[in-house]
Amino acid sequence: MDLKKIISIVAVAFISGLLIYGGIVANQIFSKNTKFSENELYVYVPTGSTYEDVKNIITPFVENMNRFEMVADKRSYPENIKPGRFLFSKGMNSYQLVKALRSNVPVNLAFNNQERLENLAGRVGSQIEADSLSLMTSFKDSIFLKENGFTDENVLAMFIPNTYEIYWNTSAVKFRDKMIKEYRNFWNKERTEKAVRQGLSTIEATILASIVHKESVKKDERPRIAGVYLNRMRQGMPLQADPTVIYAIKKKSNDFDQVIKRVFYNDLTMTSPYNTYVNIGLPPGPIAMPDITALEAVLNPEKHNFIYFCASVEHFGYHEFATTLAEHSVNAKKYSDWINGQGVKR
Repeated sequence: MDLKKIISIVAVAFISGLLIYGGIVANQIFSKNTKFSENELYVYVPTGSTYEDVKNIITPFVENMNRFEMVADKRSYPENIKPGRFLFSKGMNSYQLVKALRSNVPVNLAFNNQERLENLAGRVGSQIEADSLSLMTSFKDSIFLKENGFTDENVLAMFIPNTYEIYWNTSAVKFRDKMIKEYRNFWNKERTEKAVRQGLSTIEATILASIVHKESVKKDERPRIAGVYLNRMRQGMPLQADPTVIYAIKKKSNDFDQVIKRVFYNDLTMTSPYNTYVNIGLPPGPIAMPDITALEAVLNPEKHNFIYFCASVEHFGYHEFATTLAEHSVNAKKYSDWINGQGVKR
């Protein structure tokens, strides 16, 4: 056999080997490598995870880990682990899986109607990596509070209810810092000036809005209720807001799960900075997280002469308003008679 023929045979064998190897590599890289039935699912890689940790996390969803590891090694993934929330799609190949593990997908984090800071921390902690304890610690950091003009009692006012795009692995401190930026964005020059025109700071406006929020679920009525409370404040009257008494009862008993549908006369005399029947002015902090409509109601109150209001028995969910105590007494008796007839004890 001459030399040329030998070289040709060797070349063909070499090329065939390359093709076979290339086919194997292509199969490793580009063939389907998932084993879950859903069209999509998210995997969560905690901060500080190692390559072994990631493999343990994704093993239930990967058909052939050897194929995944070969591609991961070639793509230098073991040396470049990223924490976060990652999207896997049904039918992804190994190359696509590694690529997906490098693309952190943000969470649409939402919160509203939280009654206390603890509730908020629990709500947020259920949606991101930071737990409620670390969140509470960051919220109540004394240096942060002092630098931003908050106290333990009123820091809930910092949180503007909304839906925020945020990475799952955001730390407690970074989440808090994002919220103070959102707070400053919300309280722009226009809104701050509106608060000042009502004789309120931005924090005081939020505290009043929390009372308005609790007084009525009817958004179209909130500007009128806000107007009543502002009228009382201008006249030096106590706010006499039942929701603040309910909050005081819950706070005193440390039971925020209880449902209180009725406030009795002896409740109105309880000693608490949140009881606006015995204290003039606003309580030391919000009694809930007010939504945007309640905040806007305080900033844009209805102008009127009403001083009193009570729940209506003719238009349920709404209230009857009065300018004199005599008018209010008539409305209040109607409501008292109705609620007594319903047998509501608390």
